[in-house]
Amino acid sequence: MSLIGGFPGLREIRRRTIRAPVNPMDKATIISIYPREITETKVTIEPGVFNIKPGSYENPALLVVGPSSWWREIDEEQPLLEIPVGSIQIADSVVKDFCNGLLAYVVDISSPGLAYVAGEHSVQGIRKNFLHVLDKLNTIQRQWYIELVNLTSSLWAMSNGNPRVVSGDARLAASELAMQNLDWMENFEAMEMARCLACGQLRNPKFPVCMHCHNVDMNHPGAKNLTFIPQGGGSVPHNMPISTPITPPSTVTSAKG
Repeated sequence: MSLIGGFPGLREIRRRTIRAPVNPMDKATIISIYPREITETKVTIEPGVFNIKPGSYENPALLVVGPSSWWREIDEEQPLLEIPVGSIQIADSVVKDFCNGLLAYVVDISSPGLAYVAGEHSVQGIRKNFLHVLDKLNTIQRQWYIELVNLTSSLWAMSNGNPRVVSGDARLAASELAMQNLDWMENFEAMEMARCLACGQLRNPKFPVCMHCHNVDMNHPGAKNLTFIPQGGGSVPHNMPISTPITPPSTVTSAKG
């Protein structure tokens, strides 16, 4: 119901979502050794977008989160009531909401390497004071990889090699466990092969050199780290601009007679 004789827009101004000052000491640090980027969105709170970079046991990714807020409606003409949510609850929600529903996820037994600790910490501080947390995350993430590989292998056999049973997490697990020789991994590697522009044969696009004609894809990020050794000795620095593949000099032989 609108007020008779009120100023236009006054109701909208009074019902704006304005946050109160937050406690600068209310912080939590999310730790991730999961080797993929994670983006969690909570549409009912502000701030509500949380992005975690890929991490590893040697170099864990960290995200420092603070408190968020949501607003409760009391009455149509009353200002919205801000309900603050502490950083620990926010960090717990980000970790659990991402893990819940994942195949082979079991709390504290088989899970992606995600955890959180109170306070703001650096990578050096985490490795010094929370090394036991990293060790636990490494153990349960490896167990999660093993469970994923076992389940996917069973589904692959039951489905007569249907590629739909192979998830992205299962392929990641097999790669992290160095199990590329599995049937369903070899199947996907064959699907990802690209044709070489020089010889037309299928090659692995993850590497800059063709396995058949040895042509170098100079657009590949790894090409700049190559060192070319021409026939006759010596070497070509990797930072030397090369427009065409290096070919060995021709050898001329002559016969006396």
